[in-house]
Amino acid sequence: MDVMDRIREQVEQNPIIIYMKGTPQFPMCGFSMRAAAALQECGVPFAYVNVLQDAEIFENLPRFADWPTFPQVYVDGDLIGGCDITLELHAKGELKGLLEAAATKAKGAEGSADGV
Repeated sequence: MDVMDRIREQVEQNPIIIYMKGTPQFPMCGFSMRAAAALQECGVPFAYVNVLQDAEIFENLPRFADWPTFPQVYVDGDLIGGCDITLELHAKGELKGLLEAAATKAKGAEGSADGV
């Protein structure tokens, strides 16, 4: 599978996903650490990809949404931004609602797929 297709699939299949250096438990850069911590503080489950363990994603993700840096946070299929924007949304109290809405929408779509 082409790397851009892999990225697209990850973004579409996960209501909330962060592409970061390291993991939320063991971040490998300060920006990734702060963005992941903001997501964790919202209490909504999210997926992550450690770009340091996948050279193809590390090299190509900046072209996917024309965003040159890491981390990159996607919510409901859309790039919301990197560390600064994620922290700004969190400080304004908007991040949690955004994440909860995406998670709720994803659960509703799963229910629809099951015929509920």
